[in-house]
Amino acid sequence: MSPPLFWVDEVPRVGGEVVLSGSEGRHAVTVTRLGVGEQILVGDGRGSVADCAVEATRSKDTLVARAHAYSFVDRPRPTVTVVQALPKAERSELAVDLATEAGADRIVPWQSARCVARWTGKADKGIAKWRAAASAAAKQSRRPWIPEIGDLATTMDVRALCAEATGTGGVVAVLHEDGAVPFRSLELAGATEIVLIVGPEGGLDDSEIADLTALGATSVVLGPEVLRTSAAAAVALGAIGVLTDRWDR
Repeated sequence: MSPPLFWVDEVPRVGGEVVLSGSEGRHAVTVTRLGVGEQILVGDGRGSVADCAVEATRSKDTLVARAHAYSFVDRPRPTVTVVQALPKAERSELAVDLATEAGADRIVPWQSARCVARWTGKADKGIAKWRAAASAAAKQSRRPWIPEIGDLATTMDVRALCAEATGTGGVVAVLHEDGAVPFRSLELAGATEIVLIVGPEGGLDDSEIADLTALGATSVVLGPEVLRTSAAAAVALGAIGVLTDRWDR
């Protein structure tokens, strides 16, 4: 089993000391119950990670460790952005959790036409919850990068994102149970980036699909099962990992 990962503001180089305090220190000392000599990973969520050995614990919320290895891990290529239509409250953070564990580089919340959930007047609160969910999921899955959580997007914003991606050699896939082609038919190997567009529980509106495909997106079906909106991006990311070089490291 790999050592647990903790977030720090600055990752030490080899021989450097790091102190975990606050919520991270409390989790390390009180919840994980780490002791002297045990191994941990510390990262900044921006690609830097150090392997460390615990040297001391103080009270219930402070741990001191020293780095014996350091590495910087670049983002996998091609990068993957998930445009996630807002799920219902009970599945909102689950969608972010699963997409993060599956490797999403960026997650953009989208107020699509058929969304039951509405973030009107409370977008900041929703984005904060998604960022916390992404941070926790990246830590659990030992990811060196925490995915970026974008601002709440309108359909016009998603149209612009789609046009920019396709205009620079990217692939935009609209995940839809009645998609025109199977996911495996997408030309992913040479893509500069991949954008996955996931609709809400009620599905994408026909006008949204028409607009996005007119801008170069492809309406695709993942498989024979109809997936919940919270799971669709994670399943697609797994397929991308196999069909590209993202998992070849």
